Order: sequence, then C-alpha cells, then structure tokens
Amino acid sequence: MSTDEIDEAIDWQGAPVDCGQCPHGELLAEGRCKPLRACVFDRYARRIDRFFDWNPKLARIYLAHPYFEVRAWAAKAAEIFLLPALLDDPEETVRWSAARRLPDRYLLKLRNDPHREVRIRVAHRLDPVDLLPMIEDRDYYVRQVVARRISPDLLVLMIDDDEIEVRRVVAQRIAPQALKRMTTDPDATVRFEAAQRLDAAQLPALIGDPDWRVRYEVAQRAALTDIRLLLSDEDPIVRETAEARLGETPDPSGRKVSERNHSQIEERI
Repeated sequence: MSTDEIDEAIDWQGAPVDCGQCPHGELLAEGRCKPLRACVFDRYARRIDRFFDWNPKLARIYLAHPYFEVRAWAAKAAEIFLLPALLDDPEETVRWSAARRLPDRYLLKLRNDPHREVRIRVAHRLDPVDLLPMIEDRDYYVRQVVARRISPDLLVLMIDDDEIEVRRVVAQRIAPQALKRMTTDPDATVRFEAAQRLDAAQLPALIGDPDWRVRYEVAQRAALTDIRLLLSDEDPIVRETAEARLGETPDPSGRKVSERNHSQIEERI
C-alpha cells in the first residue's frame, strides 16, 4: 500500500525501473524486494535503504555502484572491514556513511575532508584531544564545534579567531586564568561573555567599557567601593543598578531595581 508518496519507479539515470531485467528476480518472488517500496535500482533513497535493510548480504556488491545513493546505503549494511576504502569516495555522503560505522581512529583521516558537513560531524564525534588540528579549520562552524569540545586550557589558541561566534564560545569556556584576555576583544558580545565569568574583584577594570551590558555586569557584581563612578553612567539601567546597590535611590514601586530592569534588559539584549 505504501508508495513513499512517489508513485513512479525511476532509476538513477531517469529510465523506468524494469523488474523483468533485474538480476535479483528471485527476491521479488520471495518478497525481499518490492516495486515502489524496496528496490536497489530505484533512484529514491528510502527505497534503496529499505532494499539493503531487507537484503544486507547483497550490500558488498554495490559499494562501487555508479550512483552515490546506492554506495552510501550499501555502506550502511556492508561488512565493516570493507568500509575503509570508501573514505576516499568522491561523494561526501558516502564517505560519512562509511565513517560513522568505523572506529574513531578512521575519523582522523577526515579532519581535512573537503566538505564542511563531514568535518562538522567529525568534530562532534572525535575525542577532544584529537581536535587540535581543527582549530584553524576554514569553516567557522567547524571551529565553533571545536571550541565547544576541546580542553579549556587549549582555548588560548583560539582567542584571536576571526569569527565572533567562535570567540564567544571561547569566552564561555576558556580557563579562568586566561579569561581576562577576552575582556579586550573588539566585539562587545565577546567582552560581555567574559565579564559574566570574571571574579568580582576583576570587574572594576571594565568600568569604562563602551558597552552598557559590560558596565551593567560591573554594577551588579563589583564591590560597592568600586562602582561609585557608575552613578553618573550614561545608561539608565547601569546607573540605577549602581544607585540601588549603593542605597542612593529607593525604588518607589517597592520592587528591587534588578527586578524592575529585568524586562528592559531582555528587550535590549
């Protein structure tokens, strides 16, 4: 009854699939393949996949098929010792289909794969200790994944990454002893990430930061003796936070200034 919502059987070259010419005619009689449902010669990937689910022992003979979908789904079912050769396949789908079943040591070869999706998946799966060569990957998202997974002590190597989103991850995870270096980053969002992790004693150095979010963090957490300059801050949220902590201005509504400002802060961030 199911036709996978495509009511035609076309092969990878655009010709109609002809069961009469199929070398696996005996499978049809045995119910181990079915037109519009499970067929290795149908160009529709789900039908190819289903064919190998039903006939995994045939996968090995299709690892060199000219249609990449056939090779990719055959790699899902074939014996594992046949898969290393597919790591050099010209199609990234085939390379990853093989790599995902192989031991992690085989993934090392794919750290420089030409396709970003393969490298992203490799970066997600490799042990963090094996990610060091990928910190200079040409794709920013690969580097972002690496920054999320390598040891915090190694993130000093990524402090000057060209991509803001990568540096934000670095600021969120870098070892505390190196965190202060992130507070001079040219991007305010990176400095804000760093400021949120600094010890209170280190915050006064940021009192003149040009971004109100960084100064707000100072006003919230720095020692009272260090925030008096923020009483004249140009930003009302920063100023009111400092005033409230120093007891300079009571809140007539009876709410804490931090509560009153919460919605405003969310809107501005």
